Amino acid sequence: MDTPKRRSPWVIFLLVLMPLWLVASGVGALWYYFHREKKQALVEQERFVQAVSAPLLADDLRKIVEVIGERNASSETAAANLSRTASMIEGLLGPSNTGYPVRRTNGPGKWPILQVTLAGKNPQAPAVWVLTSYDSRVGSRGAEGNATGLAATLAAAQALARDKPNFPVHFAFLPHANDLESPVVETAAKFAELAKSPKAILCIESMGAGEPLWLSSRDTTAAPLNLVSGLGAVYGAEVVCLGEDTDLASTLFEMNLPAIRVATRPLLLPDEADEKLPFAPTVAAATGRLIELIRRCAAK
Repeated sequence: MDTPKRRSPWVIFLLVLMPLWLVASGVGALWYYFHREKKQALVEQERFVQAVSAPLLADDLRKIVEVIGERNASSETAAANLSRTASMIEGLLGPSNTGYPVRRTNGPGKWPILQVTLAGKNPQAPAVWVLTSYDSRVGSRGAEGNATGLAATLAAAQALARDKPNFPVHFAFLPHANDLESPVVETAAKFAELAKSPKAILCIESMGAGEPLWLSSRDTTAAPLNLVSGLGAVYGAEVVCLGEDTDLASTLFEMNLPAIRVATRPLLLPDEADEKLPFAPTVAAATGRLIELIRRCAAK
């Protein structure tokens, strides 16, 4: 009768080691997951909140309108200024200042869509998008179109940096919206790829004409229209667009997105001058109302 072959000590060692390795790797994976979550929470806590301030808004508006100036692809100088504005947005909101990670998405041209995010209590829930543009019309320094909208959105993102809304809030900055010779529709389509099944889209424009907010949308059932009490009023297209449906909200609505224009005045007329710096305290007051509107939209 043959004597049974003894197992190699290495086989026995591996049979003992394998379950221990599986347990250890599982424990390690769990530690890494919770360590990463804790680290992310610390990153959120390290964000620097900047309260809305008329002097700071005045400084931002001066930089955008007077120091940078015309921002579009119509000339070498204006194109360089558009790039400078993108760098300004990243600098103000990025890790070295407010503390947001800034996401860059390539648009149809060489200028990016920039995005920062408040994850909220339920990161997977439909998001509120706060959308603005950082370009200007050709031949214009773009005070109301759209330095005031850009400055107000930047200030709102800084003021809300540590908020924990129920729904995620994304602040997005588009390079093409005011220069109608630029790829406006293509840029809006690129944004539409990012904003999948949004809860609401607030398009921020022209925030220097007064304190009360003007909300308008082709979708009369859009939820934010019912949240404006005490902050402003809802206006129809005949009052806001003045026969021109060239605003960003209208472009997005044509793409079946629930976009709402948030401003403090009607659309700029084609021949309307737009060089004068707005009164910063007025922009600051309107921005405070915008912040409350964002909070209401992201709360329920």
